[in-house]
Amino acid sequence: MAQTAADDRDLALLEKLARARIALGDQIARRIVGQADVVENLVGAILAGGHVILIGVPGLAKTLLIQTLAQALDLQFSRVQFTPDLMPSDITGTELLEEDHGTGKRSFKFSPGPIFGNIVLADEINRAPPKTQAALLEAMQEHRVTAAGKTYQLPEPFFVLATQNPIEHDGTYSLPEAQLDRFMFELKVGYPSREEEETIVNTTTTDKSLTVSPVLTGAEILEMQQLVRRIPAPPSVVSYAVNLARSTRPGEPGASAQVKKYVSYGAGPRASQYLVLGAKSRAAMSGRSVPDLDDVKAIAQVVLGHRVTLNFQAEADGVGVADFLQL
Repeated sequence: MAQTAADDRDLALLEKLARARIALGDQIARRIVGQADVVENLVGAILAGGHVILIGVPGLAKTLLIQTLAQALDLQFSRVQFTPDLMPSDITGTELLEEDHGTGKRSFKFSPGPIFGNIVLADEINRAPPKTQAALLEAMQEHRVTAAGKTYQLPEPFFVLATQNPIEHDGTYSLPEAQLDRFMFELKVGYPSREEEETIVNTTTTDKSLTVSPVLTGAEILEMQQLVRRIPAPPSVVSYAVNLARSTRPGEPGASAQVKKYVSYGAGPRASQYLVLGAKSRAAMSGRSVPDLDDVKAIAQVVLGHRVTLNFQAEADGVGVADFLQL
């Protein structure tokens, strides 16, 4: 009986999640025109508890999209504008010397940085030097930061959503592979269609202010994240995800000739984990209790694209990761 009741609760929560996903899309669409795939993957990563990096040229509303998502989720939003002079303590926080005016006693008190938020926007993340970028590593993986020898837990839920401009190179630093691997998805934000651009111009050049209503609370998101993890993944889905990730490694016996020719390093085990977790999230958003192979295929590019290191020959021949994924 207890198992049946738990199953009934999960089914009810699954239905609630599917409805919330539609409502989220409607709220985001009040400000963001188009970009349906980007929005769907962004919401999917949130429900899976993963971080996301958005790649796109300036003016495509990447920052506005993240701000709107935070409002629709009723979460504490924090923004860090990455610059070459940004220090690690500017992100994590620092200890300040304070004096008690009553006793005159001085003591150090930790002042939290902007990393202490639910949704942290790392704007133009590639503009900060590696030392500062590395300050995010512990936070992204462990959901905590260490400062002055003490460890501080970050609020839950916690997500790092970063933006990057792919066309500017002056004053930028490439993200280390170890940090890129901690982003669940890399989403490419493209130009809008002509009709979408006309809609954008019409809606943003008036005096109307578009409000966004909260759809989910932090507690509900945590509950739905747990539900996503409880969804069973069939052995065929797990096997397919693992084979897909392993097929990008040039040292594997079954690697294709293209992979051996163009790939320096393939995706690691975290890619397999995110393929399965992302498939579960995608199934849950559709109200399905079991993911299938199509769910894995739908997110393969955004999971593997930034985890596969191509060599110079691939760049010279204009070959990308999508060209040799065995879907």
